[in-house]
Amino acid sequence: MTTQPLVMAEHLPLDALTAQLQARVDSGACPGAFARIFQGDRVLFELGVGEAVLDGPTPTAETVFRIASVSKGFTVATLLILRDRGVLCLDDPITQFMPTFRMVRADGTPSSNVPTVRMLMAMSGGLATDDPWGDRQESITNDELTAFGANGVLETTVPGTVFQYSNLGYALLGRVIEVVAGRNFRDVIRDEVLVPLGLTSTGYDSSVVPFDRLARGYRKSPDGWEYLEFAGPGAFSSIGGLFSSARDLSVWVNWLAEALTDGPSSNDVLSLASRREMQQIVTAIVAGDDLWVGGLQQRFVGYGFGLICEHDRAVGQLVSHSGGYPGFSSHIRWHAGTGLGVVTLENGTYSGAHHTGMTMMDTVLEHLEYQSPAETAWPMTMAFAHRVSQLLVQWDDTQLDELFEPNVAMDAPYEERRRTITAAVAAVGGVANNAAPDFSRATADSPLQITWHVPGASGVLECMLRLSPIVGARIQTFRVRAL
Repeated sequence: MTTQPLVMAEHLPLDALTAQLQARVDSGACPGAFARIFQGDRVLFELGVGEAVLDGPTPTAETVFRIASVSKGFTVATLLILRDRGVLCLDDPITQFMPTFRMVRADGTPSSNVPTVRMLMAMSGGLATDDPWGDRQESITNDELTAFGANGVLETTVPGTVFQYSNLGYALLGRVIEVVAGRNFRDVIRDEVLVPLGLTSTGYDSSVVPFDRLARGYRKSPDGWEYLEFAGPGAFSSIGGLFSSARDLSVWVNWLAEALTDGPSSNDVLSLASRREMQQIVTAIVAGDDLWVGGLQQRFVGYGFGLICEHDRAVGQLVSHSGGYPGFSSHIRWHAGTGLGVVTLENGTYSGAHHTGMTMMDTVLEHLEYQSPAETAWPMTMAFAHRVSQLLVQWDDTQLDELFEPNVAMDAPYEERRRTITAAVAAVGGVANNAAPDFSRATADSPLQITWHVPGASGVLECMLRLSPIVGARIQTFRVRAL
């Protein structure tokens, strides 16, 4: 949880951001693009370039694009709503909802492994990565989806072990919603998520807004941009079938991002705890996957539930998801430390809006010279550090039970610890009575832990303590070593 600094539009490198977006159209990546950068309800930068429709208007914040796999987060939010109501268990196997589903090994023999709902949500269901095959299945019927499962799905890894980006897995999750709720999953997602959040320009059919507000999707062909008809909703729409606008997606991002702060919830659509659950790594994403792009090589990256989670040593936590579909590309991204969000939408097939969004966010954070604040020890932790530093000068048995939790003596008797510490002090030539502990290079991995130094006559002692997690905390770990 973080205290987020207020960012003003004048703090941003507006010229650089404008150039980055304009380059998308100038390079031929897409006919048109729109980007918005925001912090909460405040829009700091937004710009449309090119054409939402060939020879037509420039896209705006109200222009509706297909958002492709950005839709997956909406599917997950609905599943978690059902889970929180007690009508769905994430650890149930998919066969509970599609009894004829079966997995088949490479040699054609049946596998006894069955992915659970949780595994499918976390992209570890043992199903192969299936872009772009999955994108062309959107309009299939429920019977056709059932037939896929009954005919056999290839098991490429043991379910629950390895990240593979499976659209089929998310189509199966749409079936889970239908079985649990007893009606079409698109209607459930609309009623449980879209309407309560006020996402009036978001839906599974192009009729969600007037036709003149729709961006058209195009494929780059040798003869220029080729228009692609919208696929109709079907059994695969839970993987990426939503239409939405930058305005609506800003609301969606803010709703998810607020769970990463200490603030109160803005509504009760889904609890803060469940929204945080979506944004924590469940399955690691390793180098070599198609999603491993750009600066992600320098980050810890994994799939949460319907979202990609990143941890950067310099700037901290980021969360995102991309979408690629025939005719469209999309990306949403937010940064926990500042609350900044980015939405980028493009109307070219798999044009790479994720590169646009990542570049824009990284440009802003670099321009702000943002550094993730180091963890600091609480004053109570510092007070214990000062007190135990005095034990290095003069051991005092009368203070031990007041300073240490009972486990300390149980783990190693006080007399044994005294001898170890005395030896470390001797190794640095002793510690003078007036030697002050040195906290100038102190580090902490939590408010209840600190590592610091105590100078000796001919060396330095490195000390570390950790307090217990209860009110009235005392030291549960104390280590001293000569450097």
